[in-house]
Amino acid sequence: MVTEAADPPFSSLAAFRDLLARMPSPDEAAREQARARNDQLTKPPGALGRLEELAIWLAGWQGQEKPRIAAPQIIVFAGNHGVVARGVSAFPAEVTAQMVANFAAGGAAINQLAELAGARLDVIPLSLERPTGDFTRGAAMSEAETVAALSAGWQVVDPGADLVVTGEMGIGNTTAAAAIAHALFGGEAEDWVGRGTGVDDGGLAIKRQVVAEGVARHGGAVAADPLAALALLGGRELAAMAGAVARARVEGIPVILDGFIATAAVAPLEKAVPGALDHAVAGHVSAEAAHRRLLDALGKVPLLDLGMRLGEGSGAAVAIQILKAACATHSGMATFAEAGVSEG
Repeated sequence: MVTEAADPPFSSLAAFRDLLARMPSPDEAAREQARARNDQLTKPPGALGRLEELAIWLAGWQGQEKPRIAAPQIIVFAGNHGVVARGVSAFPAEVTAQMVANFAAGGAAINQLAELAGARLDVIPLSLERPTGDFTRGAAMSEAETVAALSAGWQVVDPGADLVVTGEMGIGNTTAAAAIAHALFGGEAEDWVGRGTGVDDGGLAIKRQVVAEGVARHGGAVAADPLAALALLGGRELAAMAGAVARARVEGIPVILDGFIATAAVAPLEKAVPGALDHAVAGHVSAEAAHRRLLDALGKVPLLDLGMRLGEGSGAAVAIQILKAACATHSGMATFAEAGVSEG
């Protein structure tokens, strides 16, 4: 059972922004203890490479010298996008609901990866019968709809989890993600638009045009308030991921980010309040070309590069194993003194 927040501590985007500005920092004492322990483990200094950095990072956010991952939670949010009517996807909007049913039946990739990682999996469909607006003609969502989606993400995070992964399902959401990234980080539409579900050259051209139109309409408002990108260009599942990642920060739970869409969903948090994503690591870099560009803009170095582009939280779910390895080596290894080994 998820222990839900009865009332999320925000009722507007302004209140949500204020909450981001008051987010807790990592436990410096725990981080220093973990660093000191790492220096005494039975290995040459730095021999475990990035696993050592990850263990110390986890220790700071979990507030304990020996971090552990025993109760990871994967949350997949699903939403539909009105911009699909413009021909930006190789699949119809009905596929979103069909895939949610597949998740419920245990037949998707994320089901298998969650089981492998020992993670609980929560799938949250968000008003699939009511797609967001076409952002080339107006806002994708009203502020009230955006706050409701943020709240949905906030409430589903289990405070008892020791790691959170957010994933998504939503036909058309690579277009929304590209528009958010373009509005936040500039460049040209083609810098951020990829083939998503596998559109042909004609579909790719349409996507680029749609993203360019959306950013031309809303870019000024996003420049003034990065969180507005979630409402003007985003979608319910993107805003829900942002809400979940913010809740994880409040609860002191580290986060693994998934692919391009999941990263674009939380990029407004970092642009609004620098450091808002310090508790999150990039699980992988996806085959969606703009994902690496987006990670570079956020200063995130991916753990894996497997050519994946599925979404669903799948790449981040694979990366859970990397963080488990970091915990196992850091927390389970003996120190030189414990093992009776000379440090040389």
